[in-house]
Formats: sequence, C-alpha cells, structure tokens
Amino acid sequence: MRSPLIPEMATQEVQLNETLVHLKTESETLKSKLEEERAKLHDVELHQVAEKVEGLGQFVMKTRRTLKGHGNKVLCMDWCKDKRRIVSSSQDGKVIVWDAFTTNKEHAVTMPCTWVMACAYAPSGCAVACGGLDNKCSVYPLSLDKNENLAAKKKSVAMHTNYLSACSFTNSDMQILTSSGDGTCALWDVESGQLLQSFHGHAADVLCLDLAPSETGNTFVSGGCDKKANVWDMRSGQCIQSFETHESDINSVRYYPSGDAFASGSDDATCRLYDLRADREVAIYSKESIIFGVSSVDFSLSGRLLFAGYNDYTINVWDVLKGTRVSILFGHENRVSTLRVSPDGTAFCTGSWDHTLRIWA
Repeated sequence: MRSPLIPEMATQEVQLNETLVHLKTESETLKSKLEEERAKLHDVELHQVAEKVEGLGQFVMKTRRTLKGHGNKVLCMDWCKDKRRIVSSSQDGKVIVWDAFTTNKEHAVTMPCTWVMACAYAPSGCAVACGGLDNKCSVYPLSLDKNENLAAKKKSVAMHTNYLSACSFTNSDMQILTSSGDGTCALWDVESGQLLQSFHGHAADVLCLDLAPSETGNTFVSGGCDKKANVWDMRSGQCIQSFETHESDINSVRYYPSGDAFASGSDDATCRLYDLRADREVAIYSKESIIFGVSSVDFSLSGRLLFAGYNDYTINVWDVLKGTRVSILFGHENRVSTLRVSPDGTAFCTGSWDHTLRIWA
C-alpha cells in the first residue's frame, strides 16, 4: 500500500520551488530597480571632471634592486612599516624576509605546503603571517637572532575549509583578517586563534582583500571569482556595499589613500575605480592593446597614480584622474603576480612568476 505522505511531500516540494522562483524574481526586480536609481545619479565621468587638471608628463622609473632567492613563482609580498623590509612567499613553500636596500635575506621559513599564496607583515614589524594550500594562516614571530629556528615558534591562527588567498593584520598585531577559496573572509584573534567574525556573501572563491586606511577604519573590501567586490563592516559582519561591473575574476582590490574609493584589477584586463560615497564605478582603466589579466593593483601615496601588474609580464601606470596610461614598465620575464607601493611612497615592489622580486623607483 502506498504511503499517503508521498503526494503530500511532493506538493510541499512544488510549493517550496514556487516560493523560491517567486523570491528569485522578486530579488531580480529589486536589483534592476536599484540599478535604475543608481543610473539616475550617474551624471558625469571622472575623466570629464578632470579635464582641466594638468597632465602628468613622462615618468622615468626603473628597476633599482632585484631580489633573487626563491626557487619558484613568487606569489605574494608585503612591506614592513619600517619602509625597508619585505616579506615574500612563493610556490616553493618558502617565506623570505628581505632587506630591500641591501637585498640581503634576513629570515627564511619553509612552510609545510607549497603554493604559499598569502603573506603579510605585522604592523610592529615583529612577526609575519602566511598561508596557502594548507588552508591555514600561520604567524611567525621574528627575532633579532638570525639563526633562530622560526618554525619552532609558529602559531596557527586561522583555519579555512579551502586555500588561504590573502591575509592582513588589522591595525594591531593582535588580529588578522583572511580570505579564502571557501568563499568567506574571517577575522581572527592571533593569541587564541579564536574566530571573531566571519563574512559570508561571495558566491565563489574570495581572491583578495584590503583594509580601509583610516585608523578607525572598521571596513574592508574583498574581491573574488564571482566578479563581485564587496565592502564589509568588520564589527557586524555585514556586507554594506557590493559592486558587480567586472566581467571576470577580481584578483586585486586596493583602497584609495583617503579611504573614499577603491580600485580593482581583474582577469577581464581592466582596472576599475569605485567611489564609495557615490556608490558606483567612476572609471575604467583599459586599452584595446591590453588583453591580459590584471593580477595586482596599488595606488601611489598621493592617489594620483595607479600601478597595475599584468599577466603579460608588464606593469602599467595609470593617471587615476584622467584615465590614461602614463607609463609601461618592462623587466620581469614572466607574469607579475604581486605589487605593493612602499609605506613612504618612494618606491614599489613587484613579485613575479620569474622567481624574482624587483624594486622600482
């Protein structure tokens, strides 16, 4: 005899599906209404406002130092606040701390996994954090004793369910923010390894993050494989703004120095600038001749220049206001994977799949 429950369950399922379809259409309608409202406010492009601004002229920037020592692709790097030390991580599983002036290696750690995709310097300069395919973020305290075994003092802080794509200390050494291939970002307490806040809202791998520059900044931006850039409130865990104009993965996001805007770089071969107060994209940095993806972006200290590393081995320098390219730099022999401007703005460093890092000025 058939159970009377089966047709009942089937009707429930149909009702559920109908509700889902209804909710989906409702959310799409709301989305398009929002877009319409946004479009109404969209009165003028950034480069039109900047027409009267003086052009920048030619730049002479060249490689001033080359850091050699990684045995495989350099995947990530970060500057120390002291403006001279650099930490870099690589596919060979090594994390190296360099003196950028002398090019000497000050510390080296071999991680238990290859593909160390993320590394960060602590604000105090006394520790570095790193991780990758081990799904973890580990913190290593640095000491003045060069011969000390750093691995012995390693602390596992963050645990994700997929690879670690980026990490960054907040304004102190005590908290660390991570993003992961599991589609989430998370804030952790370094001392206890406790999860303080998690951020859910991306529909695919999160590839990059950046903290708002102000001391009180309780927001950060993340970008991912869902082509979205999301701005988050660190205290509530809520996504407060979302931008979806890129046509492919967002590999890099970086706040404008004032904190009122951010830039993103994507596999769609463009960089874009989003104004947070206007709640929209205000500029696109692209040329027809540029067909390779952008791996990494960063602003000059004044915010007038945007440096972008590309998969065609070049670095393009953009005039943020006018939207024009002011320079193109050659030197790396494989794709540029990471780029950061030094804290005092006098130089920038790039890491590449050619196993080297270069300091440009």
